[in-house]
Amino acid sequence: MEINLLLRLVIAHLLTDFVLQPKSWVTDREKKQGKSTKLYLHVIVTTIVAYLFSGMYDNWIIPLVILSSHLLIDYIKSKADKDKFSYFIADQIAHLFVIVMLWLCIENNWGAIQPFTQQITNSSKFWIIATGYIFISWPLGIIIGKATQKWRDQITREKVKAAEDQRIQQEIIETSNEEEHIPVTPAILKRTEEQELGLASAGKWIGICERVLILTFVLMSQYTAIGFLMTAKSILRFSEKENNTQLKTEYVLVGTLVSFASSAMIGVLIQIALTFH
Repeated sequence: MEINLLLRLVIAHLLTDFVLQPKSWVTDREKKQGKSTKLYLHVIVTTIVAYLFSGMYDNWIIPLVILSSHLLIDYIKSKADKDKFSYFIADQIAHLFVIVMLWLCIENNWGAIQPFTQQITNSSKFWIIATGYIFISWPLGIIIGKATQKWRDQITREKVKAAEDQRIQQEIIETSNEEEHIPVTPAILKRTEEQELGLASAGKWIGICERVLILTFVLMSQYTAIGFLMTAKSILRFSEKENNTQLKTEYVLVGTLVSFASSAMIGVLIQIALTFH
């Protein structure tokens, strides 16, 4: 299956959508939507680069399809919520889908799709590996979360207790300052909640990424890389300054070890299963 044309069109898309498109063009498109001159300028640049990269200068289907599809997709995206990551992913998938369909039509490679899909669907090795990756992502994360729930609840109780003690101490300081006619200054003590701020769902995605990496390292027999990954996470995690350091350190250590060990064992089981196929 000849893929040179496909690769050239994909490279042209990546260059024009990310390298050759200034931030000011994106901002203008999001603000003015269909009335944005930068939208049409971007589409023209994309069409020209795709046409030049294709090397098929006698084929007018390529610039025509790229021009019309890119304009339609970017116009729809300009009306969507610009801050949503899902819209960005949908936009890129739509562009790539058009490119793949255009490539299949020009190269007349439709007949190669069925053997390719049959090779994947009939491959037990593919489904074994796919099952492993799916399991170690979300299902295993939920299992680990439920297994460590009691320790997470313990940390929550300690945080609530610390916040209550801090509130009482703040009231004592304010009362003593009022009796001595000393003006109360704000933020005498930092609130526990402010000290505990973190990215929403960051722990979940960190866990998914580390388990995917561990499984990949095991399947590639790169066991040394697992040690480097664990060391890097330990250095970053233990360098943080927090309250309840002992409780949090032990909780993170337990979760990390369970995550690493279960992912590694699943990788070993997959390797054993692959030897029988």
